[in-house]
Amino acid sequence: MQLHDIWFVLIAVLWIGYFFLEGFDFGIGVLTKLLARNRVEKRVLINTIGPVWDGNEVWLLTAGGATFAAFPEWYATLFSGFYLPLLLILVCLIVRGVAFEYRAKRPEERWQTNWEHAIFWTSLIPAVMWGVAFGNIVRGVEIDAHKEYVGSFFDLLNPYAILGGLVTLTLFTFHGAVFASLKTVGDIRVRARKAALGLGLVTAVLALGFLLWTQADKGDGKSLIAMVVAVLALLGAIVAIKAGREGWSFALSGVTIAAAVAMLFLTLFPNVMPSSLNEEWSLTVTNASSSPYTLRIMTWCAVIATPVVLLYQGWTYWVFRKRIGTQHIADAAH
Repeated sequence: MQLHDIWFVLIAVLWIGYFFLEGFDFGIGVLTKLLARNRVEKRVLINTIGPVWDGNEVWLLTAGGATFAAFPEWYATLFSGFYLPLLLILVCLIVRGVAFEYRAKRPEERWQTNWEHAIFWTSLIPAVMWGVAFGNIVRGVEIDAHKEYVGSFFDLLNPYAILGGLVTLTLFTFHGAVFASLKTVGDIRVRARKAALGLGLVTAVLALGFLLWTQADKGDGKSLIAMVVAVLALLGAIVAIKAGREGWSFALSGVTIAAAVAMLFLTLFPNVMPSSLNEEWSLTVTNASSSPYTLRIMTWCAVIATPVVLLYQGWTYWVFRKRIGTQHIADAAH
C-alpha cells in the first residue's frame, strides 16, 4: 500500500470520527426545539454537549487540513466547486459556536429565544448539507480535463444528494436523541428514548434506500459488507433503545455512522472525486496527492499528534460522563 492510499484511509477515519462525534451534537441542537418543552430543558440538552462540542469540531479541522496537505488537487476542486454549500456550513458552525456562548449572557426573553433559534437552524442546516456534499462526491460531479468543477450550484441539488442530506439529518438527530437519553434523567430522558425510537424507524427507511442506491450504482463486495454492517447496527440500535439500553444503542448508532461513511469511501476508492463527464478526468488518490516526501512528513506528525488528541478527548468525556437533569440547573431564569 502506497502512502497516498494510507492517507486516503486516514482521511476516511477522520470523517468517521467527525460524524460520530459532531453527529450527536448536531442532533442535540435540532432536539432543543423538537424535544425540549421549556427553557430549562433546553439548557439540560445544551449542557449535555457543552463541554465537548468544540472539541468535536477538531476532527473537521483535522480532516480539512489533512485533505489540503495530502491531496491538494482534491481540496482545490472540492472547495472551488462546493464553495457555496461549504461556506454555508462554515457560517453555521461559526454562528452555532457564538450561540452556545452568548445565549445565557443576558436574561431578556427575546435575546435567549433568538440564540435558541440560531442553535436549531445552525445544527439542522449542516446536518443536511454534509449529506448533500458527500452524496455528490460519491455520485460524481462535472469535472473537466483540467480537474476543475464546471457545474453549477443547482447541479448539486440532485435526487441522490438530497436523499443523502435527509439521511444524515435523520441519522444525526437519532444519534442525538440516543445521546440525550444516555446523558439525562427524569422525564426528558423518557421522551428522548421515545423520540429516538421514532427517529430510528424513519432513519432506517431513508438510510436503506440511500445505501441500496449507492451499492447498486457504485458498490462492490467490500462496500456491500459495510452496508450490511450499517443496516444491522441501525436495527440493533433501535432494538436497544426500545429495551432501554441507551449505552448499547449509542454504540450501535455510532457503528452505523462509521459503517455508512466507510461504505461511501469504499465506493470512491481509488477516486477521491469522480468526474461525471469523463471517467479519465476523475481525481484519484494518485493524480490528486502530494509528493511522497510531504506525505512522509505528515505521517510522522500524525503518529505524534493523534494519540495526544485521542487521550485529551477521552479524558474530557470521562470527566463529564454523569447524567444531568432539570434539578441540576441552578438558575432556571437562564
